[in-house]
Amino acid sequence: MAASRLPPAALTLKQFMRRQQVLLLYRKILRAIRQVPSDSDRKYLQDWAREEFKRNKSATGEDTIRMMITQGNMQLKELERTLALAKS
Repeated sequence: MAASRLPPAALTLKQFMRRQQVLLLYRKILRAIRQVPSDSDRKYLQDWAREEFKRNKSATGEDTIRMMITQGNMQLKELERTLALAKS
């Protein structure tokens, strides 16, 4: 009997796709934060984003993760709106 080539903790397709969504959201948030003009505000927001993602790293429930992605997207949109207003 041949052993599986997959590592014991291989992700399912759904988990892999969810992980990609989370990573994309994280990158988008960090890119948006780079546009913050104040160095101290930028540092605060970077620390906040990193801490939030680290704090929720161990979440496993599908509904919980989906809800957190939705909240993160709403916070990203709010940040983008605030930056757009600050520029105008």
